[in-house]
Amino acid sequence: MPDHRFHLTVAITGASGAVFGQELLRALEADDRVAQVHFIPSENSLRVLAEELALSGRNRLLEKLLGPGSNTDPKKICQLAESDIAAPVASGSYPSDGMIILPCSVGTLAGIANGLAENLIERAADVCLKERRPLILCIRETPFNKIHLRNMTLAADAGATIFPVIPAFYNKPIDSTEMARQFVCRVLAHIGLPQPNAYVWKAEE
Repeated sequence: MPDHRFHLTVAITGASGAVFGQELLRALEADDRVAQVHFIPSENSLRVLAEELALSGRNRLLEKLLGPGSNTDPKKICQLAESDIAAPVASGSYPSDGMIILPCSVGTLAGIANGLAENLIERAADVCLKERRPLILCIRETPFNKIHLRNMTLAADAGATIFPVIPAFYNKPIDSTEMARQFVCRVLAHIGLPQPNAYVWKAEE
């Protein structure tokens, strides 16, 4: 068992790309270095999850996302409501190793970049910034307009990492799930959790 076990916050917002958030949760649930994950699905994400992954409703959403073999309650992931501003992750005194928003809509980006903190996702992100903790915003949008670019600059200047959802192709992924899985490996390596199944580019000698 590792000496330090991670406590992380994960949010899925209403941007397209629900499979990326799903693969992130699966990786964290399986990683022995992770002690606890607070999972916050936005209200808008529920519609995207239904449309892209055929997962409907809040009831047992985590079990549906984690898939076969998760008939029992997840061991380390707990789900929080976007409206629950009294949740532990809304306070800077609560210990955390960082937050990942995947996918991150440009609306959520705007709220974070401008310090609105109008819901738990924005507040938890704001806490990461003020406490100088890692905050990874996996933006899912194209093309970017000047407002998007300005907000990314504001968030980056405040301490966030802008990590656009741009999957790799050099590993020759066989489907969208494999694309998502390898992108998640990159994100987790960035936060200090390199994955054993990650494809690592090796230049020809």
